[in-house]
Amino acid sequence: MRSLRFRLPALFLAGVVIAGVVTALLSLRLFQAYTESDTLMTLRRQARALERVYANQAVRSVDEGRPAPRFAAAQLERATGTRLYYVGADIFPGQISGLRHLDGRVVDWKLLNAGKQQTLELRPSGSDRTYLAVAQPLALGGEIFGALVVAKPRAELRDRWLGLGERVGIAVIAGLLVALALVWYLSRRVTHPLLALSRAADQVAEGRFRAAVPDAPAQDEIGHLTERFTEMTARLAESEQRERHFLMAVSHELRTPLTAIRGHVDALREGLAHDPEAQAASLAVLRAETYRLERLVNDVLDLARLDAHRFTLMRDEVELRRLLQRVYDAYSEEARRRGIDYERAFDADPVIYTDGDRVLQIVSNLLENAFAWTPDGGRISLGLGASNGTVSVSVTDTGPGIDEAARERIFRPFFSGDRAGTGLGLAIARELAHALGGNLELESRPGSGSRFELRLPIG
Repeated sequence: MRSLRFRLPALFLAGVVIAGVVTALLSLRLFQAYTESDTLMTLRRQARALERVYANQAVRSVDEGRPAPRFAAAQLERATGTRLYYVGADIFPGQISGLRHLDGRVVDWKLLNAGKQQTLELRPSGSDRTYLAVAQPLALGGEIFGALVVAKPRAELRDRWLGLGERVGIAVIAGLLVALALVWYLSRRVTHPLLALSRAADQVAEGRFRAAVPDAPAQDEIGHLTERFTEMTARLAESEQRERHFLMAVSHELRTPLTAIRGHVDALREGLAHDPEAQAASLAVLRAETYRLERLVNDVLDLARLDAHRFTLMRDEVELRRLLQRVYDAYSEEARRRGIDYERAFDADPVIYTDGDRVLQIVSNLLENAFAWTPDGGRISLGLGASNGTVSVSVTDTGPGIDEAARERIFRPFFSGDRAGTGLGLAIARELAHALGGNLELESRPGSGSRFELRLPIG
């Protein structure tokens, strides 16, 4: 009963039942009011007509001095479908025609003496039926001497109500059956994809991000939810893959310098490096590998701080040309060793207000990426320009280029196309560019190299 498959149809059916019952009750109540009003109108017309008949025969009998003609009350009752009664003095000639006599206390004589009809309910003595009646005053010579009462059993009105109630009940039941079929169809249509999504969510909760997600042919809320869920599982699977690759890459990056450090430390402890040159070489390796470990740890910490928005920037005036010259010189030796045509094109000498260390870190990451992908004998250039209050720093290489599908992924953490390195450099570079109020753009085509451009505001 807690399932949506039960609650959704139950609530819908409950609403249909309530609406049907309320509608049926209102219809019956309106029909009752209409039936009673129509019956009273008919009784008033019949009472006035019968009063004229009996009054005329009474006047004629008095004027002509002969017995009043007899009108069979039973025939009149059959003709009008009513019961006829008389209230008043015994002199009324209609009594001999079979009219039943009623106790005078059932009527209001003030209304009758005023010549007004009266509506009443009565139960004649010796009868177990209740009647809806109209009392019509009877006058002779201008004097009210009695009243003609035309009555109809309430049971007849109730029979009409019950007939309508049966028809309304049949209509309500038919409507409920149609609603039940519609609810069953809608319930399956709504809950089937939701149950499939629920099963897929259970698999995702268990760590199986490749869960099968149902198709979403309908362009409604459920279809939108299915599409977003599919995208989420794809991103989770990709994130898991990147994290797995990151752990493998970090473990490899950590293991390599740690192995070297451990080997040289053991050599120094055991006295294997006797001469000063060997000791100096071991110390140089220890220093380089320690710096390598430090940079790896700093990259991971920088990315974590950027993601948590807990990264602190220092603002100061920075001579960008001098800063780029420093980073350019840092890679000159590697370019010479690998035969790479290493160029610089500084077309401006701007002074900007920013964090110089972070700009240096961004450009260093871009150059390191360029040297990693550019083959020996290739070409790398570092450019600087300024226009319209913006400075641009570009790094261009002649590497293999980047296809359209990978242009966004290379900026994601832990993504490394060659399966080497941690894949943090470009991710950190772009996040730092955004933190400095700028952006990092990429232009690349497969086989034609790549061009990364850092844009920063001067102010």
